[in-house]
Amino acid sequence: MAKLPHYTLSFDDKKENWKLENDKTDKVVRRYETKEDATAGGVLKKALGTDGGSVRIEYKTKSGYDEERTFPRSADPRKSKG
Repeated sequence: MAKLPHYTLSFDDKKENWKLENDKTDKVVRRYETKEDATAGGVLKKALGTDGGSVRIEYKTKSGYDEERTFPRSADPRKSKG
């Protein structure tokens, strides 16, 4: 299986919105008004297109990640550490 591209959904303090950014190219793929708009059913999957990918979703107010989602779900690893 091909390696999935990695993305990060994070809050952009300058533009005061949420950005979905390709981790390899640092290119912003999409912007969303709220985190809820970005994580609503099917929105991230549609933004990533047919290639899919892995998306790390950051907290707005503290460092670290809230969760990670893989698209398509069938590409999600069967086992994970911890």
